[in-house]
Amino acid sequence: MIPIAKPIIGEKEKSMVIEVLDSGIIASGSYVRKFEEKFSRYCNIREGIATTSGTSALCVALKSLGINSGDHVLTTPFSFIATGNSILYCNAKPVFADIDENTFNIDPDKIEEKLREDDKINTLLIVHLYGLPCNMSKIMKVVKEYQIYLVEDCAQAHGAEFRGKRVGSFGNISCFSFYPTKNMTTGEGGMILTNDKEIAENCRLYINHGMSERYKHETVGFNYRMTNIQAVIGLCQLEKLDKLNSKRIENASFLSENLSELEWLLIPIVPRGYKHVFNQYTIKVSDRNSFVRYLSKNEIGYGIYYPKTICNQPLYRKLNLYERFSVAERIAKMVVSLPVHPSLSTNDLDYICGKIKEFER
Repeated sequence: MIPIAKPIIGEKEKSMVIEVLDSGIIASGSYVRKFEEKFSRYCNIREGIATTSGTSALCVALKSLGINSGDHVLTTPFSFIATGNSILYCNAKPVFADIDENTFNIDPDKIEEKLREDDKINTLLIVHLYGLPCNMSKIMKVVKEYQIYLVEDCAQAHGAEFRGKRVGSFGNISCFSFYPTKNMTTGEGGMILTNDKEIAENCRLYINHGMSERYKHETVGFNYRMTNIQAVIGLCQLEKLDKLNSKRIENASFLSENLSELEWLLIPIVPRGYKHVFNQYTIKVSDRNSFVRYLSKNEIGYGIYYPKTICNQPLYRKLNLYERFSVAERIAKMVVSLPVHPSLSTNDLDYICGKIKEFER
């Protein structure tokens, strides 16, 4: 079976984990601080706060902005559930805007429509889905005009760029995930980035029981601290992130070159000026059920990210948050992600493309 994802853990990661274990300081410590500094510098941001996951990063990011009951946060309906749930964790109301047919990202024109309709929206939470940046020129124009907070969910977009600027460096605050399927991993883990010192201090309070100094608790916080074990893995992964991203881009180019002429399949697009880092290589097919059965039969791993919109989930229906979004709902029935990870061999890629061409026949 060719897996849909395969984290690359090298000898350096293993030796560094042993070094941390031998030190006896395995909880949050100096390695976490070093990882925060190096990752924030990589993204050209001043402050980095490491967390337990991408989900906890989103939750803390919104709380650090003061998002609470009565606030409305605008986001995409087409993402992993954590994007919407992070808003619910703050007792705020998620509001959704439809996506762009080609990029799968939130549609800037629909953002503006929602902002005109709902004056309680004070925050926009965007997702750079599958590794492709959102249209940041249009989004930044809207954010400035309506004077709202911008939060970037970069869980799938480490190292992605819009017109030469890395994602995670546009908004008031941004969040990353280091889950094993991401472009770099710490096993579990996340990171918050911001240039605002006050926001950063709020984040540090929230991840550490609301504690400003030992046993002095300023607010209700959480235990969302990253460990030294995770951090040393992250430091090693960060060193090779650009190389691994280049391999993903190379693999995606191979797939696109070989699949672009198939009339029943639509390959992902990369608009001019965007750097897509292909956390997922996501195609659109009309007869998805037959296609994924065929992939399974031929031992080709795949993913369906995501089969339902967030607001079509049972929880959101119970909360009367369901809205119909024609583009997002249609796309949710068509998307299939193919293996694109750096561990793929040339033989793997040839096999994937060959079998997909045979499906057409």
